[in-house]
Amino acid sequence: MIHTILVSQADEEFLYQLYAASRAEELAAWGMDEGTRDMFLRMQWNAQRQSYEQQFPGAEHQIVLEDDNKIGKIVIYRTEQQIRLVDLIILPAFQNRGIGTRLLQELQQEAMREDKPLFLSVLQTNPAKRLYERLGFLVTGGDEVYAGMAWQGT
Repeated sequence: MIHTILVSQADEEFLYQLYAASRAEELAAWGMDEGTRDMFLRMQWNAQRQSYEQQFPGAEHQIVLEDDNKIGKIVIYRTEQQIRLVDLIILPAFQNRGIGTRLLQELQQEAMREDKPLFLSVLQTNPAKRLYERLGFLVTGGDEVYAGMAWQGT
């Protein structure tokens, strides 16, 4: 059974390992030794966390669980005007099983109930972009690196 719980201090190492797993394929091509790679990833992870805190104060950080196993995280920022998916990461071993789809559909249902648009930003090269398009998200902006996407329920 898939469910979420709020992040706690006890989740910090899992969150770092999750972030590292999400970057593993990209960094493997760089040829860094393990110590350098860990130092680089921790620096990037801390920068991302600080950026999220500044850009999305009060965002809800949740751990995604399958039964009692931590398998991912989702960060959601809600305002009076919108809902924003800030981050969604599922461990590679649990990807392509419909978990991300289910979490996104739950956000879409919330957005419809509250009559709010649902926004996200995704790397142009991220395979998840195809999932977002299948779920009805439209590209609304961006640049060479990121695509801004929006979903407005009907």
